[in-house]
Amino acid sequence: MAEHGFEEILSPHLYYDREHKSEAAKILPGEYYATARNMVLVTVLGSCVCACIRDRTSRIGGMNHFMLPESGQDRNNPLGESARYGTYAMEILINQLLKMGAKRSNLEAKVFGGASVLRGFTVNNVGERNAEFVLQFLKTEQISVVAQDLLDIYPRKVYFFPGTGLVRVKALRNVHNDTIISREAEYNKRLQYSKLEGDVELFG
Repeated sequence: MAEHGFEEILSPHLYYDREHKSEAAKILPGEYYATARNMVLVTVLGSCVCACIRDRTSRIGGMNHFMLPESGQDRNNPLGESARYGTYAMEILINQLLKMGAKRSNLEAKVFGGASVLRGFTVNNVGERNAEFVLQFLKTEQISVVAQDLLDIYPRKVYFFPGTGLVRVKALRNVHNDTIISREAEYNKRLQYSKLEGDVELFG
């Protein structure tokens, strides 16, 4: 029987969420977090997407936050080379959940984001590509999507409670969106200059 690991991974932004009276981790673009503890995982999404994945039996769960980079070569194949970045973001979260004791056959997912909020990126349908990718990836991996809130024009704030599977989503209709837009634009710029070459060994 697999021993549960109780470590949480990557996101260093831990705080106490007064509204939910719970420990919380804030997930920023390019980050993910996995936990077996009773806490809340929080992120704010514009064009990016997040997958909230949990083992419905052991209640080990996690969240990622990512986007596919813009790529001139991908214009005729929107899920071509850039999909490797999304694949990496999904696999690193799933691998960590399995390492902590989750069983692949028990995994379920809820997915959010992909809004059209990045001015200047709309010609390439960034949010739409991200949403299409995450659904296709989960279908290929045979992980059931039990809830989704994708596309639209509003940023979202997502609260995920891995212990119960509850997700609360708030559409940010009246918020000042410059922070979200600039954060995602900066993340997209970082993706342009980073490369994933060949097979990625996570824990060589």
